[in-house]
Amino acid sequence: MSERTAPSLAKLDELIPRLDAARGTPDADRLVDEAQALRRAVAAFHMEAIRFRMHAVDRLINATGDDVMSRRLFEELRTTLEAAGFHTRSHAAPTKAE
Repeated sequence: MSERTAPSLAKLDELIPRLDAARGTPDADRLVDEAQALRRAVAAFHMEAIRFRMHAVDRLINATGDDVMSRRLFEELRTTLEAAGFHTRSHAAPTKAE
């Protein structure tokens, strides 16, 4: 673990147990698997895997009911990853016109 990944890994260590507690449906089980794969991608500095897994986790959080706390932790994770220089989207977010 490096200083660059530590905050994101810590956020994943908050998110994964929350997701794990909701196991029981195929989507919920897959969500935990994807979140664990995301943690491995972050630990390995694998940019493409981070983008891919972020998309999958985001989609599966929606599919499993979009729990407010899980969504908040996920968005905090996105913020920490982006602050560390990782790209979490396949394209740049639109900028606000001035």
